Amino acid sequence: MNDLMEQALLFDYYGDLLTEQQRKIYQEVYFDDYSPSEVAKGEGVSRQGIHDMLRRTLRMLDDYEKKLGMVEKHRTLRRAADEIEGAAMRLRAGDEAALDEIREQCRIIREG
Repeated sequence: MNDLMEQALLFDYYGDLLTEQQRKIYQEVYFDDYSPSEVAKGEGVSRQGIHDMLRRTLRMLDDYEKKLGMVEKHRTLRRAADEIEGAAMRLRAGDEAALDEIREQCRIIREG
């Protein structure tokens, strides 16, 4: 997964744990496509200050993921759903072994 998608997922799951200022600056740089210099000018701080805040914010989001693992759980559920969907189509086509795959993916979801 590319870095921007990874950061967007981390922000979706853990953005509410950031301060209002961290969220605002993160959104302006990563989602609104402002440069750190533009954000710095609007905030009345140095460009380096924005870079430092972004670096700390990214580290915090990564730390939350290491501790809570919500993005990885999201990915696991996504993969399981895709596998179940594929197995259901194979089962519908008469592949009885697909039922075992559905059961296995259900086990993975339950143990999550």
